[in-house]
Parts: sequence; structure tokens; C-alpha cells
Amino acid sequence: MNASSLNARRRRTVLRAAALALGLGATALAFAQQPTGWPARPINLVVPFPAGGTTDVLARALADKLSQSLGQPVVVESRPGAGATLGADYVAKAKPDGYTLLMGAVHHTIATSVYKKLPYDFQKDLAPVTVVAMVPNVLVINAANTPAKTVAELVALAKISPEKLAYGSNGNGTAQHLIGTQFQASTGTRLLHVPYKGSGPLTTDLLGGQVAMSFDTITPVLQHIKSGKLRALAVTTARRSSVLPDVPTLEEAGLKGFDIGTWFGVLAPAATPKDIVTRLNAEMVKIIHSPDFAQRMQAIGAEPLGGTQEEMARQIREETAKFAKLVKEGGVAID
Repeated sequence: MNASSLNARRRRTVLRAAALALGLGATALAFAQQPTGWPARPINLVVPFPAGGTTDVLARALADKLSQSLGQPVVVESRPGAGATLGADYVAKAKPDGYTLLMGAVHHTIATSVYKKLPYDFQKDLAPVTVVAMVPNVLVINAANTPAKTVAELVALAKISPEKLAYGSNGNGTAQHLIGTQFQASTGTRLLHVPYKGSGPLTTDLLGGQVAMSFDTITPVLQHIKSGKLRALAVTTARRSSVLPDVPTLEEAGLKGFDIGTWFGVLAPAATPKDIVTRLNAEMVKIIHSPDFAQRMQAIGAEPLGGTQEEMARQIREETAKFAKLVKEGGVAID
């Protein structure tokens, strides 16, 4: 073997040794980064709305499966108030150890612009895990008390009595509030806004006739639409809903520029260890893409999504900017 061949062989040996060392180092690092002992106790999944609404229903469906995959109970905890911001603030300030999570929603990207003084920064103080599902919003009216059969007829009723026709929302600064504001701007009507803490109490009053209409998500009102107690006039997304295929979109009803649905996703306190957030993402995405979870979502009018942390972070950034523009145009602001 000549000197050149010997040197080449030595170089290959050194390179193989270096590669082996790097591989062992990476393995050791990965092992060191595993969430040792986590989870060792129950995990709290905070819902910033009362029980019975879409956020609560989705959280319980996810928590049930996540409890099985993690081997620890995932407890759904309701902390409603202030348009979902109280629950978000609680999680943002919680110990970042993977035991306190938030079932966040599109409302939080709106609240950033609506509330002048929030005690937390949604993008800086919370770490995205994954988007769970998207649920279309639907314009519904009390079928017994409000005679309108179409959006055009509802607009005509609203114009006859300005600020008399009341619509309920899940609270100031929520998607329902913003949709109502945009609806008024598009139709030249003036409605009376009645904020609630969530879909549960809102639906009760809608059925009771205390409010005439709402722009709520499909989930809490679907059974009442099917029973005939509530009448669905239009969905607020660009496409029709698979569970309400005969209900037109607002665009089809003659109102341009409507495409607002409500997404729901999980977030953790910002300083939560990266390995824990990564594992949570992997477990949740596996659940979200499972056939039985998809079936549960279909039953409540939800579209399962699931995706990376980075995709959710990008969606939050883009929607925060989009809604800031709509909030400014609509003059919606809360001290």
C-alpha cells in the first residue's frame, strides 16, 4: 500500500470515527433532552369559556384521547371571562412545566387589537402546540320569535327597528362580536350587541328569545337547528358546511368579503421546555388525524386540522394582523 493510499485510508478512518462520535453525541443529547418523568401527574387543559360551548366540547374530546396516550389524566378546567382573555392570562402566567395548557381560539388573535390593555402578550407569552380544528360560524335566529327566512329578510327587519334586534356573542372581542360588527357595516344596519361569557349561556337565551340572533359556531346550535327551534340563514365561511349543506354562505346571500371561521388550538406557557412541547405536538397530531377523532369532529360540524408548531405560530401572526385591520375599520375597542 503506497503512502497516498495509506493517507487516504487514515482519512477515512478519522472521518468514520468523527461521524460515530457525532452520532453518539447527538443520541446522548436527544436522550438528555427527553422530558424525564413527564408527565408524572395530571395535566390541566384550560378552557377560557363556560362548559357546553365549542371550545369545551373540543377540549374534552382531545383530553379524553390525550389522557390515554400520555398515561396521565388531562383535566379540562373552565376559566371564562373577558372574551376568553382571563383564561389566556392564567395560562400565560402559569408555571411552564407542561402541566398547564390553554385551549386557545381565533378570539385571542382578535382580542389583541380589541383590548387596549391586556395583561399578557399572546404571541410572546404563549407557545403554540398545534391547531386542533376549525368550526364554521353560522348566522342563526330564534325561529319562533324572528320571522325572517333569508338574510335579506333579516336585514329588512333590522332596518325597520335600528338597535332593537339583539345579537349575542361569546363576549367582547370574540369572533362572533367581530362578525356582527362586519355584518352591520356590510348591510347598513344597527344591531344591539349582547356579550355573554360563552356559547352555553348564549344558546340558552337565544332559545328563550332574550336575543334574536347570533353568529356562533355550529357546534352548540346544530341540534337546535335540526330540531327547528333555531333557523340557520347563512354560514360565515367561504365554503358551505358539510353538516349544513343546504345553508348558503353569506357571500351567496349577497354579502361580500365574509370568510371568518373559528379555529381552536392548544398553547403552553412560553418557557415550557421545547421537548415537552414537541412531544405534546406529536401526540396531539396523531390523535387529530385518527379516524375516530375525525368522526367525532364530523358529528359536531368541526374540521380536524393538526399541524406543526411553526404553522400555528404563522397563522396566529397573520390573523392578528388581519383582525387588527378589521377591528380598526369597525371601530371596536374595549378599555
